[in-house]
Amino acid sequence: MGQLEKPIDSGKAILSLARLLQSLREEDNVDMLIQITIGYIQEQFDYQLIWVALYDQLKHSLHGKGGIIPDGDQGILEASVVLNPGNLLEQVVIQHCFVEVEDLQNEPRAPEWQIIAAKSQIQGTVILPIRYKDNCFGVILLGSSHRNYSLTEDTRGKLVIVLGELGLMLSQKERNWQQKQLESPTKLLLQLQENLRSLNSLNTRLEAVVGATHQFISPSRTTVYWLEREKRHFWCRMNNCMLNIGRSEDLLQASVGITIQEMSDFYYALTVDKVVWVGESSSSLKTNSHGKLLQRLGMRSLLAAPIIWQKDLLGFLAVESREGRVWKETDKNFVQSAAGLLSLVIPIDSMETTIAQIQKDHQLTNEVAQTIYQHQDIEETLHGCATNILERLSANRFLLFQYNSYQNIYQVLYQSSTRHQRTWPLSIDPLGEIDIKALQKATNAIEIENWEKDLRLSNWRSQFVENGGRSLLLCNCTQGHHPELLLVITHEQLHSWTNLEKKLLWVLSQHIGVIVHNWQLGISSQQQQKLSRLFQQYFKILNQAEPEKTELEALKQIASVWECPLVTMLSWSVDQSVAKIISGVTTDSCFKTVDDQSVDVEKEPLIQLALSKNGYSYLKGSDLQPETKKWLKIPDNSQVVVIGLRSHAEDQCTGIILLVDYGERMWSETILNATENLVSQLAWWRHHQTIIPGLQSSNLEIKKLNWYKHGRLTETQRLAKSLLGKIHDLGIPSTELTRMHYKLLLGQLNHTIGSITSMIKQEQWQLQVSWETMSVSNLLRRSLDRVDSLMKQKELWISVHGLQQFMEDQEPQTRSTLVTDVNNTNNQPKVAIAGDIVKIELVIHELLVIACDRSVVGTKIDIWCSPLGGRFLELSITDHGIIEPSLLAALGKSAIDDDFRNLQLNQPPGLHLLICQQLMKQLGGELQIYQIPDHRVVSRLLLPLAPQHINS
Repeated sequence: MGQLEKPIDSGKAILSLARLLQSLREEDNVDMLIQITIGYIQEQFDYQLIWVALYDQLKHSLHGKGGIIPDGDQGILEASVVLNPGNLLEQVVIQHCFVEVEDLQNEPRAPEWQIIAAKSQIQGTVILPIRYKDNCFGVILLGSSHRNYSLTEDTRGKLVIVLGELGLMLSQKERNWQQKQLESPTKLLLQLQENLRSLNSLNTRLEAVVGATHQFISPSRTTVYWLEREKRHFWCRMNNCMLNIGRSEDLLQASVGITIQEMSDFYYALTVDKVVWVGESSSSLKTNSHGKLLQRLGMRSLLAAPIIWQKDLLGFLAVESREGRVWKETDKNFVQSAAGLLSLVIPIDSMETTIAQIQKDHQLTNEVAQTIYQHQDIEETLHGCATNILERLSANRFLLFQYNSYQNIYQVLYQSSTRHQRTWPLSIDPLGEIDIKALQKATNAIEIENWEKDLRLSNWRSQFVENGGRSLLLCNCTQGHHPELLLVITHEQLHSWTNLEKKLLWVLSQHIGVIVHNWQLGISSQQQQKLSRLFQQYFKILNQAEPEKTELEALKQIASVWECPLVTMLSWSVDQSVAKIISGVTTDSCFKTVDDQSVDVEKEPLIQLALSKNGYSYLKGSDLQPETKKWLKIPDNSQVVVIGLRSHAEDQCTGIILLVDYGERMWSETILNATENLVSQLAWWRHHQTIIPGLQSSNLEIKKLNWYKHGRLTETQRLAKSLLGKIHDLGIPSTELTRMHYKLLLGQLNHTIGSITSMIKQEQWQLQVSWETMSVSNLLRRSLDRVDSLMKQKELWISVHGLQQFMEDQEPQTRSTLVTDVNNTNNQPKVAIAGDIVKIELVIHELLVIACDRSVVGTKIDIWCSPLGGRFLELSITDHGIIEPSLLAALGKSAIDDDFRNLQLNQPPGLHLLICQQLMKQLGGELQIYQIPDHRVVSRLLLPLAPQHINS
């Protein structure tokens, strides 16, 4: 394409450009700026089509401001063009770039210019933006009748300079216009503020605000809507149509209104102090409810600002238009400011009413606070508080919840309602972590006006709605702490409360928290005193009661703490598969156990539940399995607490305790801790009863082993010492006879020492029973020989009666001579003892030593021997010594039931006699110690006899 710039001298071109720039800088009118620019382009360049348009950002369109066109139709040049995606004009506006078009008649991206270009024979075209910095203020379209047009560097440079200066001027004009727009509402608002000061009534102030707002924005209607909290709707209190018409308040309320239920999104936006607008193509509401709102008002556009006092929504100021409008920032700011002025002057109108209400609230607060220092019944105190609060806050139900950490639920501590409504359920679900943190940080009551629009307290939503709590106020009665005590008031309809009412409830909740805390401290103190006495008695029961009655007595004590209708226990041992039902306490015929019903340990759900976890387990009566219901008969609405009997966490459970209580009962932490301690002590007692007998038996076995080894070593020492003395007396063997005697003594010494080898190897930790025989005469001779020195020391006589053959091999002795019974015949056969002769000899020796120890010097000890039934030999040792009756009783009791707990049996001589008694039982014999009427002490031994054909 050829050059479109007219042939003008370069010097004149520069002067012409300078004059243009100067003219643009001196001109104030926007239309004249555009005309000057069009004239310069027409003068300097050969374009058949020139079109200048300014950009409207709100409507996203271009408005024609004139130009030149071949057919002279100026209407086309002043038309508006809406910018659409993909359009060349939008590309220039958005990207701030120029676009060259080869043939405008065939350009689909500029459909609005195709027909015009064909009619005017326009082909090559260039479109340039009018911009300054990052703002585009419009475009200029230059068209030529030539094809394949492109700008030269010189032409482009001139156009850039011209359009850049035009953009700068338009930017300055826009800033000036915006400044004037800002100054205008400011002056009007200052004037409105001055007028409001001089007005006396609320209606006149509303008229002033409505009039000023309507004058500035010029909508179809300007209205003040007022909130009716009880009926939950907004009613038209004042609008521009009513300014000169005298209407009563009843007529005003009957006019157009908006219910909160219909426009909840709109309502909640106003409550958080947000300006709401609905315009031609946009809305501040996230949902599509604005269409219903506009239809309700009969308008197409709406701009509303809330009227708020002390965080309470009183109403809103609205400007409404029947035409689609794009609300400017100045409109929004003015409406918001006007509504703010109303928020400042409204309290003056109701000051007296507010002061009177504050005084009543203060009096109510004082009355509740005074109950902290008065010793009133808690039910009476809470009833008075609930009545006053429900009346003051227009609520239907008063609820006081307390957290139960063991069950992880909130239980109703107290409740009251204005009408005869059904009782609230006894417990509700725990709160979520987010709600708990919110309650800990809260310094005011939390309001749930509508569960459907509020995500807080989601764990409670279904329970509250089902029980008629559609709206509520919630307070943590211990500010800053975990919400252990919660005060809740509810309303059966959707309801909202003022900020003043929320603050009042918050203050009252803190007082109620102190009242309940003091009451609980008193109850806790009484419980502690009761528990202190109970624990003392409980420990006496565990220590002194008979074992078979201890468990029953312990259950009675636990029942007295819990105060529940049924306490029972299932008990079993480790090797048992069936549990025993121990029926403890039953105070209500509706709660009972079937004691003769067998309970399988592996199949009983309650036992398996206790085995699977430590501590408490909770169930409802309705949750019990059929296996449990066979032996446990309780109502479905009752609650069951299961506790396993464990002395420590790793201990195997061998029993469970069941505490069955009424469904509405709530347990304090003190009772739960006390019960846990009592159950633990009972578990320790059971553990003690299980292991102590075994330990006692093991202890006795060890003492028996020690006694046996000590006796063997003592005898070995005695024999070795005697043999070594004889060897020493023999001297160095010089003859054959002395050498033979020497060898014999060495052999005896070697045999004496060697006898200990088997004991060391075979009886290291446990006694071993051997079998051998020995004649009674030899047995008694050896036993008497071992106590010979002791008898001589105490000058005692020992006589043996009943067996003449005992004297056959006995050498003559002095005071310890064996005296035979004169009635025995010389032809009586020898009698032999069978069994572990070493241990039997030790027992006889121990009995003789003890008899010698307790005998008086110079007295006599008798030994009576006689066969008993052909299988046993009865050997009785009688002495005139003194023995304690308590020791005789302890030995007699231990022989019957193996009870070794008597202190008399823990030290000699009782310990040694007990060992002898147990050892003889182990060897197949028997030992009895008793006192005969003449006060002699008898130690009666039954020794197994050897068969008659065995020679001793």
